[in-house]
Amino acid sequence: MDKEDIAIIGMACRFPGGLNNIESFWNFLLEGRDAVVEVPSDRWNISRFYDPEPGVVGKSIAKWGGFVDGIDQFDPQFFGISPREAPYIDPQQRLLLETAWEAIENAGIVLDLENGTNIGVFTGISHTDYQSIQGSANDRAAISPHSPTGNAHSIAANRISYCLNLLGPSIAMDTACSSALSAVHIACEQLVDNKCEMALAGGVTVMITPDGFIGFSQAGMLSPDGKCKAFDASANGFVRGEGAGMVLLKPLTKALADGDPVYAVIRGSAANQDGHTNGISLPGEDAQRRLVKQACVDAGIDPLHIAYVEAHGTGTAVGDPIEAHALAGALCENRSAGNPLPIGSVKSNLGHLETAAGIASLIKAALIVNRGQIPPSIHFDTPNPHIDFEECRLRVPTKVESFPVIPGVPRLVGVNSFGFGGANAHVIVGEPPTATRMATTCQTIPERPWPIVLSARSEESLQSVAQELGDCLDHAGGGAGNRWELADLVYTLGARRNHHPYRLTTVATSPADLVEKLRSFSAEEGESTSLRDSFTPAPEHPLRVGFVMSGQGPQWWGMGRQLMASEPVFRDAIVACAAAMEPHASFSLLEELGRDEENSRIKETEVGQPAIFAMQYALATLWKSWGVHPAAITGHSVGEIAAACVAGILTMEEAARVIVIRARVMNECARGEGTMLAVGLTEEDATALIATNGDESVSIAAFNAPPP
Repeated sequence: MDKEDIAIIGMACRFPGGLNNIESFWNFLLEGRDAVVEVPSDRWNISRFYDPEPGVVGKSIAKWGGFVDGIDQFDPQFFGISPREAPYIDPQQRLLLETAWEAIENAGIVLDLENGTNIGVFTGISHTDYQSIQGSANDRAAISPHSPTGNAHSIAANRISYCLNLLGPSIAMDTACSSALSAVHIACEQLVDNKCEMALAGGVTVMITPDGFIGFSQAGMLSPDGKCKAFDASANGFVRGEGAGMVLLKPLTKALADGDPVYAVIRGSAANQDGHTNGISLPGEDAQRRLVKQACVDAGIDPLHIAYVEAHGTGTAVGDPIEAHALAGALCENRSAGNPLPIGSVKSNLGHLETAAGIASLIKAALIVNRGQIPPSIHFDTPNPHIDFEECRLRVPTKVESFPVIPGVPRLVGVNSFGFGGANAHVIVGEPPTATRMATTCQTIPERPWPIVLSARSEESLQSVAQELGDCLDHAGGGAGNRWELADLVYTLGARRNHHPYRLTTVATSPADLVEKLRSFSAEEGESTSLRDSFTPAPEHPLRVGFVMSGQGPQWWGMGRQLMASEPVFRDAIVACAAAMEPHASFSLLEELGRDEENSRIKETEVGQPAIFAMQYALATLWKSWGVHPAAITGHSVGEIAAACVAGILTMEEAARVIVIRARVMNECARGEGTMLAVGLTEEDATALIATNGDESVSIAAFNAPPP
């Protein structure tokens, strides 16, 4: 049996340069920007720990890095964490929690927070900076009851599972710089073995103290000018960076069956170890070459079909040539000289995110195969003389390129990630099936009302969510024209989100209308007739819905027309009712519903009751198509027949026959001033009427009455 491919259905990130979502990250890459800055003053005093002279004790030759904004900002109560415990929780755990939740939301997965969801959690984490500042050998007074769980690496995964009630395997791992991609590799194996239904996988690094800078600087690994020049002749060391990333994974067949978004597909993966090299922190070319070949075998693909590699690419004098030659040996042996393999490194943009490096590379690779573009690898001017690019059949893109087309072959990207202790991982990412590829263009939608619901866990957050959605719509062109599909937005916000107690509801007829209302709310202009917000605490028990079918009286000549025009499910149900009524009725339901007000017969019982039945049946069918199923159904008078049909007691044909006969009986009764002698029912019709009439004697009397 063929191995199951794994779909990437959700992604989230916290990367340097204020890159807190996938779209901003992609635009940043396309623009070829650099997020590396001087060490922020809220981390440590640069002047105290920096010295341009190599080898000075206690000093670093590097004062540059990629830093995430606001690592001290966290909403603990969103995750059910007390304000007392929150300060003792490592920011790495906080970032993993945030990106885990956002990846789930990005995928449109609704968690069962009460009973649990079968999702595994696999995280890469290595650093202990936060623990080191909570106490020292001479002062342990700051250690609290929350310090053990706040700093333990195992809790980085376990806390996600605990807070979100996820029931699958929950594992934190440390393979140094390959930790995040190793987590992805293990997560894929668990999914293939059916150990869980979905899996979160990612990694995190946060730099709070200068210790890592000093250590790597003393080892001669850091770039003194803060530039990661992967595969360039001037490469002089890596640049430290921090960040967090998370992907939500699901077997492809299940993702497609459930209608999940699919960014990309993991076709195969592999992990290995360098073994004994010239030094524990020195990479092994043979191991790297075997790794990539093993991943190709696992994916069942020809190595020549990989058209781009997101390399480890740290920008070191030793590592870059070894990786380049390993890639050439694994992927380029039979590649033509005129078709060199493009390779690049996101580290040139962000710095080396160390434990989180692999997830940054994977997210970039997923976006590449999804969007069909290759961003530039920056800081590449002169090829490294220790890499014969022509002989190796490799090249480094320096501007945005279209993804190379190989006829009959989907887009395939290899992702390298190597730990400095020799633990290596490689993942092969392919484009999603054509039918599921996320649309890059938006369509015009008709003008009609669309219900919008937003929710959050505080009033302030609700305003923030409203503002973000408004900005997102406006940025996509929604404020100027109907470029956003409001129907998709309504579905996603309603059916593919966990709902929180602070809620906002409104009805919009166009994206521009929605933007205006969201801006009004976020600006605290108060409620309007079309916009409401409220607090709705979580119920102790799951809510149940009841359908109530009304009797005769509320019908009017134009009822149902807008729904028939805009809702195919509703229209099809009305058509089905009309067809079922046709053998028994002296009129056409569709014709009667289409009459103008002057000629309408909807007030006549013979027409009105069947029309009411059809409306009620069609509305119930429409609600069910939206996932709203009744726990109980009741009806009054003519509504009893609709209730019986919706509940499955009567078939459509039976119900249609009964309602037509009933309406005719009542109409004739009205004309005969209360007598039923003029009805002339057959025995079969009377028997059908008995099933729904509250007074059986009337029906029997009608049956026994002589013909007119």
